[in-house]
Amino acid sequence: MAEAKWYVVHTYSGYENKVKANIEKTIENNKHLAEQILEVRVPLQDVVEMKNGARRTVQKKMFPGYVLLNMEMNDDTWYVVRNTRGVTGFVGPGSKPVPLTEAEMKPLGIKTENVSIDFGEGDSIAVVAGIWKDTVGIVQKLDYGKQTATINVELFGRETPVEISFAEVRKL
Repeated sequence: MAEAKWYVVHTYSGYENKVKANIEKTIENNKHLAEQILEVRVPLQDVVEMKNGARRTVQKKMFPGYVLLNMEMNDDTWYVVRNTRGVTGFVGPGSKPVPLTEAEMKPLGIKTENVSIDFGEGDSIAVVAGIWKDTVGIVQKLDYGKQTATINVELFGRETPVEISFAEVRKL
């Protein structure tokens, strides 16, 4: 088995989320692909907009027209991704995809080293850094690819799921 690396796929503008959904659906239907295509990501960034005198934070695509894939490159995965509706091709010279380097992945917030954690789903954790500092919650979901834990936080009288980095939490 080859090592999984991050690749960039060019899509039609505005089709990034559709391409992501189509690839994820293909992975769901073909179980052998789930071990080869590990993650599909449309990088987003928070942008503060002023609209009618009010400040609001919205998420915008970092790279419109591009989707990131963490996958093992082989003939099957190349064929599946390349023939997904909305994909125009891989980024690289000619038809040869080139994986992202460590330096290129760092500003995207993609971590390659694995962090070992001492908590799991259902455990109580305390947030020790970031905007949710001093918040306590129960782990609902763990995402090892993004290295985040999803916890429910009470916000405006409602339980709201929030993604917190593994580095910002500790087990109670």
